[in-house]
Amino acid sequence: MRIRVISIGKTNIDFVKEGIEMYEQRIRRYINFEWEELQDVKNSAKLKQPMLKLTEGEAILKRLQPNEFVVLLDEHGKQKSSEHLAEFFQNHFNYSGQNLCFVIGGAYGFSEEMYERANIKLGLSKMTFSHQLVRVILCEQIYRAFTIIRGEPYHHA
Repeated sequence: MRIRVISIGKTNIDFVKEGIEMYEQRIRRYINFEWEELQDVKNSAKLKQPMLKLTEGEAILKRLQPNEFVVLLDEHGKQKSSEHLAEFFQNHFNYSGQNLCFVIGGAYGFSEEMYERANIKLGLSKMTFSHQLVRVILCEQIYRAFTIIRGEPYHHA
């Protein structure tokens, strides 16, 4: 089984890169984990929001595998506690046989085609975070979920 994350744009903040790298190493103790950063759309400042979302969506859709269970990180998505995320992982990997792919879109969200392809939408919080910080938060929550599954002391409920 595998968890993959696809994100739009490169991580350009050092502490974010360090956080992602730290959690990637920890997550890989539990599961095959990959991160794919797609390039920002060229001349994105000249594009209107719908066209930018469509272009980003096309790039993401090309990278998705047909058998992947796609989770869009979306501000309107269902919010889960860390315990519920762990339960979701456990059930998903025990019963579905599909790899998971989390998608972090661009600043304006996703195209309709991306929403149609997604299996679920997940919201990390009612608060808004930068697309850079969301990367670290997602990694930490994936790691936390696996420590919960294993009964390890990282998570203090």
